[in-house]
Amino acid sequence: MGIEQMKMPQLGESVTEGTISRWLVSVGDHVNKYDPIAEVMTDKVNAEVPSSFTGTIKQLVANEGDTLAVGEIICSIEVEGGTLNQDPVPEPKAAEVKEAEFNEETGTAPIKARYSPAVLKLSQEHGIDLNQVKGTGAGGRITRKDLQNLIESGNIPAPGHTLIDRTETGSKSEETAKSQPAVPQQTAAPGDIEIPVTGVRKAIAANMLKSKHEIPHAWTMMEVDVTNLVAYRDSIKREFKQKEGFNLTYFAFFVKAVAQSLKEFPQINSTWAGDKIIQRKDINISIAVATEDALYVPVIKQADEKSIKGIAREINDLAVKVRTNKLTADDMKGGTFTVNNTGSFGSVQSMGIINHPQAAILQVESIVKRPVVMNNGMIAVRDMVNLCMSLDHRVLDGLVCGRFLQRVKEILENIDPKTTSVY
Repeated sequence: MGIEQMKMPQLGESVTEGTISRWLVSVGDHVNKYDPIAEVMTDKVNAEVPSSFTGTIKQLVANEGDTLAVGEIICSIEVEGGTLNQDPVPEPKAAEVKEAEFNEETGTAPIKARYSPAVLKLSQEHGIDLNQVKGTGAGGRITRKDLQNLIESGNIPAPGHTLIDRTETGSKSEETAKSQPAVPQQTAAPGDIEIPVTGVRKAIAANMLKSKHEIPHAWTMMEVDVTNLVAYRDSIKREFKQKEGFNLTYFAFFVKAVAQSLKEFPQINSTWAGDKIIQRKDINISIAVATEDALYVPVIKQADEKSIKGIAREINDLAVKVRTNKLTADDMKGGTFTVNNTGSFGSVQSMGIINHPQAAILQVESIVKRPVVMNNGMIAVRDMVNLCMSLDHRVLDGLVCGRFLQRVKEILENIDPKTTSVY
């Protein structure tokens, strides 16, 4: 007999933490190796975590709704006979581990307290001195939730002032109140509806805040005449559906044009990495797929190598996976540029928030019929669409983005039934 510890796995690249959204087992349940034991949510994907051992659930260390760093213990399993080792979880690098002296008066940090990578990263992003924060975790440990509460309330402690729990009374509370800005607490009035913030919405909010906080956004827009594209697609869509079994959408043409243009302008297909810019070799297009309460960005891998039909199939398959909750971590990995079909709900102009750590995002707006002055001076009704591109100004400048959009426009406006094939 022996006790083995299950740890929070890394469910995707750049993922540093996960939230237990639902336990699938209880204390005392017998599980086999690879049986799902919990549903875990990250800012990338929802996934079931399989057991690394065969045995009996001894303790659920984390509660539903708890957010833990990768490598932290989530539960313990009593294993009969020999033990089956869990896949090793890399220890945090030396720079990610910090020891702190215990202060008996404030209780700010236990002896040899370890800050998780998620806590360290969040504190660095928001300029929080961890020595000035009172933790609410076991043994006074500072948790990610502690920092999130500070950030959301605006009560980030000034240097030299330790944040004391509001439940403490007397001069300590008064001193803290003097050093922190007053933030009004929002309360519901009679008739208001309070909607609990789900784990998915919290993850989306955290990712959007991170993107806006870290990335200096700029944006540009270009209008495109897609009359020929619309006519071509509409002329073959019925036959295509009968033959292939899925829809040929306008969106597939846009994704193909973007992938082709990224091949010609590889600077756009980049990531900011602090002291360098990484220009990605693979062109992997993230596409935004929405449900009633969440937004996911699965990835079309090597999109530049796929035909319009191949892209249309992947768009259909990924959308089905999202809506049936069957997306995997692999479906979300490796995106280098995002295309968002905002036109699907009637938008004609918008500025997208960049999908961190990518360098740009393109919003494909609604195709609308408009009177347009042609080159011969005549007015004609044409199918027009706005393409709105948000860019990371650390990586990209307006010149290269303008040329990139011009190339996307050129490809789309020169679609011709005689020379363009979806196969």
